[in-house]
Order: sequence, then C-alpha cells, then structure tokens
Amino acid sequence: MLDLVQTIDAYRLLVFPNRIRECRRAATIGTLMELSDRVPNIPYIRLSKIERGEIFARTEELVEIAAALRVSPLDLLHDVTDPSFDIADWAAENAGLMAVDPEVDHQSVALAAALRVRREADSAMTIGAIERLYGIAPVVLSRIEHAVKPWPRWNTDTMSALCGIFDVSDTAALHAKVAALQRAGQLVDAIAAAFHPRVRIGKSSARIAELRRQLSAGASSPPAPREERRSRVPGPPATSLRQPRVVPVFGTPLPDGLIARVAVDEQKVEVPSNAGPSSYGLRICRPTLGLGMPANAIVIVDPDRFPGPGGLAIAEEEKGFRLVAVSVNRNGRMVGYVSNSEREVKLDDIDPSSVAAVIAAIL
Repeated sequence: MLDLVQTIDAYRLLVFPNRIRECRRAATIGTLMELSDRVPNIPYIRLSKIERGEIFARTEELVEIAAALRVSPLDLLHDVTDPSFDIADWAAENAGLMAVDPEVDHQSVALAAALRVRREADSAMTIGAIERLYGIAPVVLSRIEHAVKPWPRWNTDTMSALCGIFDVSDTAALHAKVAALQRAGQLVDAIAAAFHPRVRIGKSSARIAELRRQLSAGASSPPAPREERRSRVPGPPATSLRQPRVVPVFGTPLPDGLIARVAVDEQKVEVPSNAGPSSYGLRICRPTLGLGMPANAIVIVDPDRFPGPGGLAIAEEEKGFRLVAVSVNRNGRMVGYVSNSEREVKLDDIDPSSVAAVIAAIL
C-alpha cells in the first residue's frame, strides 16, 4: 500500500522559495502593494504569486524587483539543495498556506491522480472534450489534476461533472471509486509522478540554478529607466486593422448571490484590447449591484489584474464567485460591497489569486 503521508508533498505548490519578502522587509517596504508600485512592469497578482513561491520569476523580473529593493538579483534566490534550507520553515514565514486537513488533502490528491489515470486510459478524454461534454474549463481541470485546493472547495457543478467523468451518481460514490482504485494500487504511479516531494525539489533546483546562471552571465544589469518601461495604462491599438479577440462566457446562478464558473453554451464576447490573456466573460445572473447592472449583464474579468477602489471585482469564495463593488473603509482596508445585502467582503484578507478585476461590462 502506498504511504501517502510520506509520498504526498504538502508544499508541492511552492516551487519558487525566495528571499523577496525578507529583502522587502529589510528595505522597510511594509506591504506588497507598495513594492508593486515600484515595479510597474509586473502585475500585482503575478508579483504576489512570485513572492509566495507559487510561480517562478523571470530573469528580468528579478532584476526589476532587486533594483526596487536595492539588492543584487542573486540575493533574492535561495539554494534549495542546501541541507540547511527547510521548506517548512520558509513556508511558515512567507507562503501563508491555509491549514488543510491531511485526510482531505490526501483525498484531493487521490482524486487528482484518478483523473489523470482516467484521461490517460481514454484518448478521447481530451481537455477540449472534457470542457465540451462536462463543462469543466481547462484552467479548472488543471487545478483539479494538480490538487491545487481541497476537493470540498470545488462547487457543486464541478463535483457533478467529475461524477459524470467517472460514471458515478454522487460525490460519495466518487470518493468510494477513487478509494477503490487507490486500494488496488492503480494510483501509485500517478501520485508518485506528480505529488512526491522530489518532483518539486527537482523542478525548483533546476529552474533556480538556471536563473542563477543567467543572472551571473550578465542578465543582472539595471532595468531601463522608468519612463522607458511599459506603461500600466494601455495605449491605443497599434493598428485599426487589429482583429478583435473573443473569450468564452461563464456564469450560472448559485444560492446567496454566488455565480458558478460554468460555460454558457458556446457563447463568446469581445474583450477590450488591453485585456490580459486569461480574461473571460462572466454573466452576473442577478442584479446584485443594483439596477445599473442588470441580471443579463456580462462582465469582463481579468485574473491578472488586481482591483482598485471605485471599480468592480470578482472574489472567489468556497462555493462560487461573487461580484462586488470595491471601496476602502475607514481603516484604509479594501472591501467589496454588494448593494442588495449587508454583506462586506474583506478583500485584503483574501488570497490575491482569488480576487480579479472587472475591466469592462456588456449590458
């Protein structure tokens, strides 16, 4: 029997442990938002994920961050192969991981492995087919297969779709089937290949070594002067002949004003030229912000942008998405409001990757 406790890496999402937060505090830059203002070429959400070690920084990003912190880019790197480096200690100080019940985490990993095995056994079970037949968007499918969050945090529609993929009637039957596959030893290889600590360590050490090599080879020259950097405010299109870009529309109503990220047939909408590559349309389903934003309105959501006061945002909650109007309370904290209830969403307390800016609306 596979020993899940020893095999599953509790820190599998922290691929890029670094010293950015340590150096930021040493530079008396108290908040990440303040650092973000000093590195305008790096979106806040991406900067947040880099500091927390969830994604690798590019060489030019390390150079820009280091210039803002007045350190060498090499000073921002950890040597994860050093015996004195402890990922648990680093995570406690830098990552802000949410506590997860180990049993739930093991179930989430087993489900991820079972889904990988199911897809490998059926060549027709492609990413596109799963989206078309079961309504699971590619980004959601990837998050499930990497056990990015505990399975109870997936909404009812997603769990129902997974039940369909495994041809079972409900969530209890799904877990029973996954447990049976695990007892039969059919998930051993999939779990070891994707979730063993050596996978993260190998990936981290190889990429950090490459970053160190690039920086040492001369890529650590100072960034271009601020006036030469790309402006955060998008300019006009380079040509009037540019083809419009369209993105899929999601959104079905859930209780309590929430919205499920379920595809709306094959509907697509055009997005502004400054929309990021991960942007999508979201039907709000209910006039939760008042009559000025009717239920049939579609908002354009850009996950690569962090919202600001006076704008709109999508906050990801445990059971779905919530559209909120962004403001700042008397304590200077950013909050989201819903006009038809007394609900107040404390945006500063939410993982930045779970908050996205609304950049346009189609009424």
